[in-house]
Amino acid sequence: MTTKAPNKYAVPALDKGLDILEFLANQELPRSQTEIAHGLGRSANEIYRVLVGLEARGYLIRDELSGRYRISLKLYNLSRTISPIDQVRQCALPHMEDLAVKIGQSCHLCMLYQSQAMVIVQARSHSPVSIDIAEGSMFSTLATASGRVLLANSTNEVRDMILERDSVFAKMSQAKRKALFSELDDIKEQGFYVAESDFSEGVCNFATLIGQPEGFVVASLAVPSLLQYGNNQFDQQQMQELVITAANSITQQLGC
Repeated sequence: MTTKAPNKYAVPALDKGLDILEFLANQELPRSQTEIAHGLGRSANEIYRVLVGLEARGYLIRDELSGRYRISLKLYNLSRTISPIDQVRQCALPHMEDLAVKIGQSCHLCMLYQSQAMVIVQARSHSPVSIDIAEGSMFSTLATASGRVLLANSTNEVRDMILERDSVFAKMSQAKRKALFSELDDIKEQGFYVAESDFSEGVCNFATLIGQPEGFVVASLAVPSLLQYGNNQFDQQQMQELVITAANSITQQLGC
């Protein structure tokens, strides 16, 4: 058993319970009380009451004939109720809908999925003319403003993994790769990115970060707007400030 550093706030019974769950999760077959104790470097009597408690709460199942324990599906079912994406959607949508009304443009939120930028929620504008990006759409991280914000604020390991799978990056010269990394550093420092769309002429994309760089939740809030479509209420600078404010509000509500 791996020796752990002392913890002055340790709760011995809780530690035993977690040790048991972690041990059984890595076992292909059910284990007896004696086998579990041996695997944890403890005595059988030391873990008896914890085993009984875990069984009573439904985390362990004990075979009546052999007396061996295995993990139930309770932990799995609990884990299914915790979805970072659902949490982000629920927190973000009210702020996004308010933003769409204020700026007269649709907005969408992206997260990384399978090395691409995936739109997980969109708030549509009620203006006669706006650009909608369908939920579930997936784009190369290098091809969109959202993707570049996500890429810039990912860990180095995640960024390298994504770029290794990108066909555009594979064809880049060393000079272009160096320029790209410099651009990503700039995006990370300033917290947003603005550029004309690679997919549609006359469309400008503005995207900013939700969460913290290299954090547990990293998402991007983006607004695609028509360059030739006049918005009498807000100019581009005002719009960008409102998008950043909305992103900060979402980040704060998520507790990032």
